[in-house]
Amino acid sequence: MLAAMKTRHLQSVRQAERLAKRLAQDLENDPDRLRALADALDRRIRRKPLERLLELWRLSGSEAARFFGVSRQAFSLWLAGEPPASRSGAIADLAIATDLLDRHLKRERIPAVVRREAPVLEGRSLYDMATDGLHREVRDAVERMFDLRRVQP
Repeated sequence: MLAAMKTRHLQSVRQAERLAKRLAQDLENDPDRLRALADALDRRIRRKPLERLLELWRLSGSEAARFFGVSRQAFSLWLAGEPPASRSGAIADLAIATDLLDRHLKRERIPAVVRREAPVLEGRSLYDMATDGLHREVRDAVERMFDLRRVQP
C-alpha cells in the first residue's frame, strides 16, 4: 500500500512538472499574459494591505510610517502583527487607492504616478497627501483619476 501511494505521488509530481514546463513555455511567448499571471499571484500572496502599499508604491518602512504619523519601529510592529483598529480607516482608504492604481496602471509606473505633482491636486502628489495624513483625500483623488463617467459625453 505504501509503495502504491509513493507511485501515485511521483506520478502527480511528474504531471505537475510537465504542466509547469508547458505553462512556462506558453507564457514566455506572451509577456502580457505573464504579467497578468504575476499580478494575480501577487494579489493572492500579498493579502495584507500594508505589504501591498509598500510594494506597489515602493516605500521604505520609514516613508510608510510617516503616512500614519508613527515611528518606523511602530510601523514594523504593524507589519509583523496587526495595526491598531484606530488606523483601519486610513489603511482601508490607502488600500482602495492602491488597488485602483494596480488595476489601471502598470505596476512599474505606480511609484512615479504617486510621486508626481498634479495640477488637479493643487500642485501636490498623492505621496505628499498621504504623508500629510490625508488618506481619504488620496482615495478620492485616485477614484476621480479613473472615473470614466466624467470624460464620456
